[in-house]
Amino acid sequence: MAMFDRAAQAFDNHAADSAYNAHYDRPAMLDLLGDVSGLDILDAGCGSGLYAAELLARGARVVGVDESAELIRLARRRAPEAAFHVQPLEKPLDWAADRSVDRVLMALVLHHLHYPVDVLRELHRVLRDDGRLVLSTGHPTDDWRRRGGSYFTTERIEETWSMGLQVAYRRAPLSTLVDEFGRAGFVVEKLVEPRPTETMQHRYPEAYEKLSRVPAFIAFSLMKHPGSIQ
Repeated sequence: MAMFDRAAQAFDNHAADSAYNAHYDRPAMLDLLGDVSGLDILDAGCGSGLYAAELLARGARVVGVDESAELIRLARRRAPEAAFHVQPLEKPLDWAADRSVDRVLMALVLHHLHYPVDVLRELHRVLRDDGRLVLSTGHPTDDWRRRGGSYFTTERIEETWSMGLQVAYRRAPLSTLVDEFGRAGFVVEKLVEPRPTETMQHRYPEAYEKLSRVPAFIAFSLMKHPGSIQ
């Protein structure tokens, strides 16, 4: 996303080995994707190509898209065998044909979107009928614990994260997320509340102890609703 442009290299350095990215989100998402050898994968909100490089190493063909030109520059350097596009996800993916990919990966992007249902519908369009959309986002209970108020509140939040990064994201209950999946033509095949990896226990013991008790992210494998397939 464009908001990451000014801190692209710092963000990349952080995400490459951070507790929450490298030892929590990525292992859970890669496990949820399963065997990707020979598959066509769209990495939606691909960032600096950390997922793309791993997916290529596992035998997939990868196309990535991100709004941040600086993150795409890093992604092209990290994963030169993949194809990358610079554009917001909330614009149509005109370069992607209908039913052209086997998997869509969207890691920690959903909560940044202004129009999530529109984006999900576009991903539904490019996904093959037997494909899967695998996504992760902030766990609704984590936002509730940190922000207080009603769990059922849906609101847009602006915060300063590490590296002085100014970010905006949406807080919403689980029921809202699942309703939006349905409106876009998806059903939930699997829901995962990630657990920290053993590698985190050694490198980030405090984060490991916390995430062993309280989830920070939630992940889904979505499949096309039979009624949405034509």
